[in-house]
Amino acid sequence: MRTLQAIRTGPAIGLLAPVALLALLAATAGLGEAGWLVGVACASTLATGLARGLAHGERLGPASWVTLARATLAVGVAALVADSFAGDVPVALLVALAAVALALDAIDGPLARRTGTATALGARFDGEVDALLILGLSVYAAREYGAWVLAIGAARYVFLAGEWLVPWMRAPLPPRRWRRVVTALQGVVLTVAAAGVLPHAATQVLLVLALAALAASFAECAWWLWRRRHAAARPARRPLPRGVAAPLTVVALLLVWAALVAPDQPSRFSPGAFARLPLELLLVVALAVALPAAPRRVLAVAAGAVLSLLVVVKLLDIGFFTAFDRPFKPVDDSSYAGIGIETLRDTVGRSSADFIVAVAAVLVLSLLAVPVLALVRVTRVAAGHRGWALRAAAALGVLWVILRVAGAPVASSGAATLAVDEVRSVRAGLADRAALARELGHDRFRSTPADRLLTGLRGKDVLLVFVESYGRVAVQGSSFSPGVDAVLHRGDAQLRTAGFSARSAFLTSPTFGGLSWLAHSTLQSGIRVDGQRRYDQLVENDRVTLTSAFKRAGWRAVGVMPANHRAWPEGFSYYRYDAIYDRRNLGYRGPGFGLPPMPDQYALAALQRLELAKPHRRPLFAEVDLISSHTPWTRIPRLIPWKAVGDGSIFGRIPPEEASQASLFGDSKRARSAYGHSIEYSLRSLFSFVQRYGNAKTVLVVLGDHQPATTVSGQDAGHDVPISVIAHDPRVLDRIAGWGWQDGLLPSPHARVWAMAAFRDRFLGAFGS
Repeated sequence: MRTLQAIRTGPAIGLLAPVALLALLAATAGLGEAGWLVGVACASTLATGLARGLAHGERLGPASWVTLARATLAVGVAALVADSFAGDVPVALLVALAAVALALDAIDGPLARRTGTATALGARFDGEVDALLILGLSVYAAREYGAWVLAIGAARYVFLAGEWLVPWMRAPLPPRRWRRVVTALQGVVLTVAAAGVLPHAATQVLLVLALAALAASFAECAWWLWRRRHAAARPARRPLPRGVAAPLTVVALLLVWAALVAPDQPSRFSPGAFARLPLELLLVVALAVALPAAPRRVLAVAAGAVLSLLVVVKLLDIGFFTAFDRPFKPVDDSSYAGIGIETLRDTVGRSSADFIVAVAAVLVLSLLAVPVLALVRVTRVAAGHRGWALRAAAALGVLWVILRVAGAPVASSGAATLAVDEVRSVRAGLADRAALARELGHDRFRSTPADRLLTGLRGKDVLLVFVESYGRVAVQGSSFSPGVDAVLHRGDAQLRTAGFSARSAFLTSPTFGGLSWLAHSTLQSGIRVDGQRRYDQLVENDRVTLTSAFKRAGWRAVGVMPANHRAWPEGFSYYRYDAIYDRRNLGYRGPGFGLPPMPDQYALAALQRLELAKPHRRPLFAEVDLISSHTPWTRIPRLIPWKAVGDGSIFGRIPPEEASQASLFGDSKRARSAYGHSIEYSLRSLFSFVQRYGNAKTVLVVLGDHQPATTVSGQDAGHDVPISVIAHDPRVLDRIAGWGWQDGLLPSPHARVWAMAAFRDRFLGAFGS
């Protein structure tokens, strides 16, 4: 009776005590959703593990109740750490919980030995609580000291993975005081790091020493086990209790089922999407049941590995549809990992970005492992019940055929279809190189003499202005388009007052939600560049761009690209710019604005100061990238008098129109509103610049590079972006009268739509002779 009571009471307290602490933290420190989610997950995991240990006949001694108190505090620490990513948390409270947990760690071991109640369960429970506390503290410290600190928290779980994979690592280790000291050292050093009571450099040194001691401890354990690997008998697999085995099998089956039928597009997610019968599962189970044990395991692992890859592909597809309105392309998109990490660092800071990347890597590894483990269990259980497994697979197979013949969508073979599609995508991506080479070989302007290029713009300063994320959704059919439209109407009036006119239409961008350089190269080259592989191949060619055409015809060519912070060789080797201005040489001394390093107004003022204001100069062609409307729209500058811009330091004294990063990422309504305000700012800056500094020689081509991500644009928004040609000299617009574009800066829903790749040839044709 006492054993049964312990089995019930221990896990119940192991779950209820942490939940009570979470409720207390919510009432006092304002624990958020992330904290609750992580806290309840940790508490449930510890309680489940404790219940499993007690089910095998072990008992909780007095020391284990102290360990249970430590587990409660460790759950609280984990919850506060999770909550810290959504906002500030009381560091003093986090450190206090960790410190009390560490102090209790000095009690439970001696208490168990003194009362003679030391057990394998108690030792294992103590170790897992230590591991949870160290993991939580390492996650918190990693944000300040770098992702490498996560190695301290991950070490225990890497060792557990080794135990699962390698039988000789499961042998019991002899007790060592050294290991207890090293474990305690990790907790103390990480708590000191979380408290921030020492200088940054000193704390880094302590963390390095702690990690080195931990590595030495684990290496000593692994070496001890390795030397005795032949003598260690492989522990027999203990059967799971019936109350655990059946639910675990059901969970494994549901995981495999969901992985097979889950859609790969966010628009297709619904409860009905999962109510489908996967043919692949029936075939694998039927084949596994018919095979001997060893081939069955090989089949389960191989099929599980393929399924794991398909799960990752589905998640990538969902991410790419959400961000770029297209599926993941293996040949092109694998190269974006480095760019994505760099962009993330610019957005949230290096430490936070490195931590996010490390967490993402752990999640990917988990995604790769879970389907394999689940399928191994499903096939093993099916093989143990061969009769009913074969009958069920046969009956469901017949049902699948009937449903498929009837055209019912519940008969699924989506996983196999996705695998075939991915293979075809790879083959198409590899074959596209030859197709693009043929396309690049035909360039109607390659041999055009310089004196026949751009004759209709002789003597003009031509600015090609890309407005980041300025898509059709900004001007039509959205909650924020009335505000943007009002800015365009006012801009029309401003420019008319200054003697300018405009004509507008739409272009269809090759990209969506990001990857702006693909749109820039498409417009400049007249070739559709919809992936990195095409871009890399293009810039190795000598195809004429708008920049190189203007330069050949006698213009000085410059690029103003405030977001760039490193060398861009193709800017000189392919585009042939005379000068490139970026964040390294624009002279900005003000604050950053989220990912955009400087306001658009400063970039335009710098162009005026560095190029347009020079006396006795050649006509100028400049590509100007306005980036204040770049996601995540967390700090939007204010337009100030042009004479006050200076070196930009004034922006540090003027509060921006600002929203918190966390609220934007979790609130699509606020994100849409902030996006609209950022577009309004960029356009107002540009129109004010033209009104102040424009003259009879000024010509502008103003367009968006792509639509914003689906968070703002919604699903099926299309790839159209507005484009306007603005000029003071009416003869410039007369040259494009045959294009059928509309007057003004705001194209109507029925305005002309061209492919962005068509613009170069039409532009050079209209203004050449």
